[in-house]
Amino acid sequence: MPLRTEAPALIRTNLEQIEAGQKARLVEIGALTSKQVADINKHRAAQGLVPVNAEVVFIGKHIYQSRIAKDGYTIDDVIDQITNALHSDSLVLDTSKMTAMDNSNLRADRYGNQVRDRAVFECTARHPRPELFSVIPRGDLIKPQNKKGHSWRDGP
Repeated sequence: MPLRTEAPALIRTNLEQIEAGQKARLVEIGALTSKQVADINKHRAAQGLVPVNAEVVFIGKHIYQSRIAKDGYTIDDVIDQITNALHSDSLVLDTSKMTAMDNSNLRADRYGNQVRDRAVFECTARHPRPELFSVIPRGDLIKPQNKKGHSWRDGP
């Protein structure tokens, strides 16, 4: 999925607004490849769901809450995760529980991990445009320090 040239700046702006307690606006960040949208719509049709189009939109509230506030990642980390998860090489997952794509190419993160980033889409609220709802760095065994000042390996 090619991200728009301005996507990292749009994503950063939204995440910074959320961090400041402001409401972020819906922004267009890119488009799925023709194969990705065809694969997503094939899975949706098998579940009796209406198709989506290729344009992907972003707000970022859930990503901010889960990856930054909870897991301790930085905005730069999340932009890296999104950029990798929404790559044109990413493959649509065959699952009835969610609409998601994985980039099977390993990415070295800032914490010494080799991760495969997963993008999860919400496909009803902004229909027909899929919204990037979450991003998950799969394989992040070493996590950043969270806001409480301890490593996630230390437990809660």
